[in-house]
Amino acid sequence: MKKILALALTFVMLLSFAACGGKNNDDPAVTTDPAVTTDAPEETKVVDPTDALNSIYKALPDDFKFPAGGGDANNMVMDGAGKFAFDGEENAAAIDAVLGFPVALVTKIDNAASIMHMMNANTFTAGAYHFVSAADASASVETIKSNILARQWMCGFPETLIIVDLGGNTLLTAFGNGQVIDAVKTATLNTIEGSTVVVETPIG
Repeated sequence: MKKILALALTFVMLLSFAACGGKNNDDPAVTTDPAVTTDAPEETKVVDPTDALNSIYKALPDDFKFPAGGGDANNMVMDGAGKFAFDGEENAAAIDAVLGFPVALVTKIDNAASIMHMMNANTFTAGAYHFVSAADASASVETIKSNILARQWMCGFPETLIIVDLGGNTLLTAFGNGQVIDAVKTATLNTIEGSTVVVETPIG
């Protein structure tokens, strides 16, 4: 009888140890909540101006694959987009004169690129600008729009202006022939995930 009682007590003790051991799963440091994850945070989207313009140009239908080149005087590229310098007074003046990007905003960007029609810039000119701050990118849209619409045009007038938020603090501006700009808009929205047209307006 004593042996049976001792075995019963041993069995009960083992059960209590097992129960105590199971309580460790309720440690506040451990969670099974599906809303909590230990995965690394999602990387911030980065849209490089040159890469974006090249992707858009490549995505254009064959009917709109006009001869194009890009970049500033020291970074000229044929058949694609090129970097556009904006440091210093001379380069800041050039980015405004060529692309319509206001001189007052150059301190807010850290990367820029351009692509344009080789025969007539008023047929198609586009610039892409990476802003240091997303807030500055959003706040600059109306200033850029006003600056481009106020330009003195030579060799004919472009018909349409668009400004597209490409995400990742990057804005695209494009002006030119209405059909060309419409094709560029479609290529942009289909190529750059999450891009949004924030301005689309006739010129003149």
